[in-house]
Amino acid sequence: MTLYQLSELTEGFPAPLDIPAAAVQQAMAADTVLIVLDDDPTGTQSVANLPVLTRWKQEDLAWALSQNTPAVYVMTNSRSLDPDQAAAINVSVAEAAYAAARDAGKRPIFVSRSDSTLRGHFPLEPDALAGVVEKQEGPIDGYIIVPAFGDAGRITIDSVHYAGNTTTGFQPVGETEFAHDATFGYSSSRLTEWVEEKTQGDVAATDVLCIKLRTIRSTSNDIAAELLHAAHRQPIVVDIVDEHDLRALALGILQAERMGKRFIYRVGPPFVRARIGQETPEVLSPETIAASRHLPATVAGGLIVVGSHVPTTTRQLNHLLQHSSPSVIELDVHSVLAENSQRYLDSLHTQLVQAIRQGNVVFHTSRELVTGVSGEESLSIARKVSQALVTAVNRIVHEVTPRFVVAKGGITSSDVASQGLEMTKAMVIGPMQPGIISLWSTAEGPAAGVPYIVFAGNVGTDSSLTDVVSVLSQDSSLSH
Repeated sequence: MTLYQLSELTEGFPAPLDIPAAAVQQAMAADTVLIVLDDDPTGTQSVANLPVLTRWKQEDLAWALSQNTPAVYVMTNSRSLDPDQAAAINVSVAEAAYAAARDAGKRPIFVSRSDSTLRGHFPLEPDALAGVVEKQEGPIDGYIIVPAFGDAGRITIDSVHYAGNTTTGFQPVGETEFAHDATFGYSSSRLTEWVEEKTQGDVAATDVLCIKLRTIRSTSNDIAAELLHAAHRQPIVVDIVDEHDLRALALGILQAERMGKRFIYRVGPPFVRARIGQETPEVLSPETIAASRHLPATVAGGLIVVGSHVPTTTRQLNHLLQHSSPSVIELDVHSVLAENSQRYLDSLHTQLVQAIRQGNVVFHTSRELVTGVSGEESLSIARKVSQALVTAVNRIVHEVTPRFVVAKGGITSSDVASQGLEMTKAMVIGPMQPGIISLWSTAEGPAAGVPYIVFAGNVGTDSSLTDVVSVLSQDSSLSH
């Protein structure tokens, strides 16, 4: 395992520029709005006070645009779908966005938000969006690829993408657990080579445009000058270490776009925050969390739904169980996949409701990861398990009102929101921890006003889940 300290990775580079968020905000065109297609809901963890949709009819997008925010999130959950479904959803969202934006007098710019550790449908999703944009407006010059997510320890230097932290060091992402993903695995840490790998050689590594850290830390003119070279959907990979680097890139992009360039952004969570000139949101206080609730809880406990299988989540779940005493109810994957699963699920529901009346409940899938013989079969199994999980959640919220719901894992949090809580539109209130772990609030559905925490599988320290549950549980106003 190769680990590097941040100081050695950045040695010899200029310091980051000091760019206020307001500078980016002022440079934005008033008639544009970012339409963020989020392939799982965890992309919202870096932003606050923006609308989020789990359905994308034209009227849903019209509601979101009526909030007059610089960006709108649409949860496609496409990371859990097969390629054909993912492509179709991207096209559907883009077409609905153009129709709604036309009525609102806005011009959409599309963001394909994906994983900071490079898992997801690439180049399929940017290609699908580009097809719609090119029919409506004209050629797409490039795909700006920025997986960096400094708050979660993902940085890109000299076109190599790393995951880690400043304490233990940074590891090339191709050497991490994330590169072994059953569906979206890869071997390359250098983003130029990753593009070649993911396009199966259709785009050579040498044909990828690289914007290096030295350029990012010079002037927006220099960044724009590089972007002006892009043509014919050219992939563009960008070195990013911190928020100021992202803001510098945003200014360069805005300048290039004013000069007629057209891009699709394929990015990690914090890019949108920088691109719209939003300050890094403050961690939510218990008072703000309480204010997001519209109805009192009817039971003593909150529901912690854990569907992610990455090692980070397993460590966080173990920490929670060691440092608090929730009821623990397991969704047995083999029982879900069995023919007589309904009797098992009915019994499970009774257990869950009885437990949440007494206190917090951890509802998790069995830690044994059941995979298929192919990526497609693994996805199919994951969807069946997720369906059982969210159906159980839905039955709970139709019977009782929990104090809070935490969903751990990207696919899990999307399905819990749209199917478990029947949420179609919500507002992102802000983060539970610095730059990560998002609280949503909705005024509709059976879980109206229940604080909903979207918690990615691969972020946070071992104690992060424990800390979040502690804050939610200590807030006495949640159970008035």
